Amino acid sequence: MQVKVMFEELINRNANAGEQDFRLAIMNALLRTPHREVASFIPLFKHVSERDPLFFGRLAAWYFHNGSVHDLKQLFVAFLSTSQFSEEYRYAGTALLSKLPPYQVARVIGMVKGHKEGDKFVQGVAPTVPRSLRSAIERYLREREEKRDQFDNVVLHARKQLKSLYAGLRIKPGEYAQKVLFERDLPSDSKLSVLKQLSKEIDCVAQARLIVENRIPYRVAISGIKQVTPTLLAALIDAMTPQEVINNLASLKKRGAMDNEDLRKLVEGKLEAAKSDKRVSAMKPREATKVAGLDEDLTKKVESVGDAKIKTKARIKRATALFVDKSGSMTLAIEVGKQIAAIIAPVCEADLYVYAFDTMAYPIEAKGTELSHWEKAFKGINAEGGTSCGVALEAMRRKGQRVEQLIMVTDQGENTAPLLTNAMKAYIDDFGVAPDITIVNVGTWQKYLEPQLTSRGYNCDSFTFTGDYYSLPDLLPLLAGGTRLDLLMEIMSFPMPERKNKVLAGTSS
Repeated sequence: MQVKVMFEELINRNANAGEQDFRLAIMNALLRTPHREVASFIPLFKHVSERDPLFFGRLAAWYFHNGSVHDLKQLFVAFLSTSQFSEEYRYAGTALLSKLPPYQVARVIGMVKGHKEGDKFVQGVAPTVPRSLRSAIERYLREREEKRDQFDNVVLHARKQLKSLYAGLRIKPGEYAQKVLFERDLPSDSKLSVLKQLSKEIDCVAQARLIVENRIPYRVAISGIKQVTPTLLAALIDAMTPQEVINNLASLKKRGAMDNEDLRKLVEGKLEAAKSDKRVSAMKPREATKVAGLDEDLTKKVESVGDAKIKTKARIKRATALFVDKSGSMTLAIEVGKQIAAIIAPVCEADLYVYAFDTMAYPIEAKGTELSHWEKAFKGINAEGGTSCGVALEAMRRKGQRVEQLIMVTDQGENTAPLLTNAMKAYIDDFGVAPDITIVNVGTWQKYLEPQLTSRGYNCDSFTFTGDYYSLPDLLPLLAGGTRLDLLMEIMSFPMPERKNKVLAGTSS
C-alpha cells in the first residue's frame, strides 16, 4: 500500500516539477520494495520508462551493477527486454538476462507474462514475450545443454524453473535435456544418476567421494542421506560455494560442523573466500547470523564478510552523522539504526557520529564496525520518552562536531524543543555548512519533518523502510556522492551493454 501511495504522490508531485526531482523520486522508490513483491513497482517503472526512457535505460544498467535487491534487478531486465523504445534496449535487457542464474531467468519471464504474488495474479509488463527475448532464452538454454556437467548442475539447483522455461516458451529441448527433464531417463554417466547411488550407498567414505567428485549441492545431498558423519560433512562443505555455506550456517551448526575443529576450519575458509566472491550478497551474512546462533568468534568472521562486500559498493568521503529515534514506539527505528550503522561504518573515510535521541541525545560509540559491535553499543537504548529531533544536532554543535550530511531514522514525529529546524539554523550559524539530510521513515510515519526542512531551503530526501533489510545497502550510493546531482550524472554516464553481434540481438519485438 505504501508503494502505491508513493507512486500516486510521484505522479502528482512531478506534474509541474523539474526533471531532477522526477529522477530522484524513482531513486528514492528503489529502497521501498520487500522481496517477492514487485506488483506496485510495475506501474512506477512503466511511468518512468515512458516519460524518460534514456534515463530509465541507464538506471537499469546502473542498478543491475550496484543494486542489492534481486527482484528489482529482474524487473529492470523484464522492462528492458520488452522495451518498445529501441532495439538496443531489448538487446541490453537480454545481455543482462544472460548473467542471471536459471531460477532468476524464470522469474523475469514470470514478470513479463504475469505471475502470482500470494493469492493475487500480477499482470505482466508486456502483452507478449518478444521474439528477441524468446530467442535469447533459447540461446541461454542451448549454451547450457552443450556441456552435460553444467546442465546437470543447473538441473540440480533449478529443475522446476528449467522445465517452465522450455514448456512456457515452447522451446524444444535437446535430446539430453528431454531425457533428464521430461522423461526422467537418466543416463548412467549423468551426474543426476549419482543421487540414486548416494541414497543407496551406506559407506560414508564412498558417499563423500560421490559428493566431491560430482559437486552435489548441499541441500540436495543432505535430503537423501540418513546419517551425516564428519567425513560426509567435510565433503559437503568442500563442494559448497561460499554463498551456500552462508545460506546453510544454521543447518551446518545443527549437524555439529562448528564443534568439530577440522570442519570449522573448512567453514572459515569458505567465509574468507566469500569476501572476494561477487555472488555473495552484502546483507546475507548479517541476516544469516541472526538465525544461525553462532558463537561470538564465528559471528565476527561472518559479519566481516558483509563488511568486505559493502566496501565494494561505495566509499563515504563526507563527514556523516546518524541520528536514531528512540522515543516511544520506535523499537523498529533502533533496529534499523543498528543495521545502517553497521553498513556505513566500514565505508566511512571521514568522521562518523552516531546518536540515539528522545528528548536527550545519547552518543553511541562502537568498538568496531561490525553489526555485533553496534548491537553492543546500542545496549540499554530502549524505545521510550518524547521526541526532540533537534537535540542530537544541538549536542553536536556544542561539541564542535562538524558534518556534511545527516541520516535520521524516525517516524518524523516531533513534540519537544529543540526542534530540528531551529537546531539546523544554529548549526549553520556556527559551522557555515548546511548538512544534507536523509530521513529513513520507519513505522507509522507522518510527513512532517521533510516539508518543514524543505520549506526553509534545506536539502532533504526521505526513504521508507518497509521491512526489507536487503535494500538498505542501496543507501550507500546516495550517501557516497558529493550531491544528488552527482549521483544522477553518475547514472547517466553508466555504460549500457554494447551490441557485439547484431544477429544475436534479434530484430523484432
